[in-house]
Amino acid sequence: MNVVEPIRNKNDLKKIENVLRKQNMRDLLLFTVGTNCGLRISDILSLNVGDVRGKNYISIVEKKTGKYKRFPINSKLKPMFEEFTKGRDSDEPLFLSVFKNRLERTQSYRIIRDACRTVGIDYKIGTHTLRKTFGYHHYKKFKDVAVLQKIFNHYSPQVTLRYIGIDQDMIDESYNNFIL
Repeated sequence: MNVVEPIRNKNDLKKIENVLRKQNMRDLLLFTVGTNCGLRISDILSLNVGDVRGKNYISIVEKKTGKYKRFPINSKLKPMFEEFTKGRDSDEPLFLSVFKNRLERTQSYRIIRDACRTVGIDYKIGTHTLRKTFGYHHYKKFKDVAVLQKIFNHYSPQVTLRYIGIDQDMIDESYNNFIL
């Protein structure tokens, strides 16, 4: 299994958003949902227009775990959802391919990979990078591994810290700050 990395640099996130904004609203929204909600790509791609339009919360049953999840739509996503869903049917997939089918995981991967390459990110990137990026920055802001563990449905704080790359960051920092 390939392990992907979170995007740790906030300036890189902004650069990727700018690249995607120039491509199209769908690709920008896909990236923004992933980095602001921490959902797995399978759950993002399962969203329909009616799941987000006019809503304050997203409610889903996670595909992988079968667990119910409900969380608020933040102030960045709310206007994006309103604009993106105007004039669309509620039962229509939120993210459509050029063929008007539900966007697939492989195409999502290409969108993310290509945008990251465009801004010069050369480490391992995948669709799971979005979820890990959410986790990494959530932890950096709140320093609350217990909440993040609950958001991700992990069984231990250690799993969560390793998952978002904090363990390695802490090890690197300890080495860099230890000199005899």
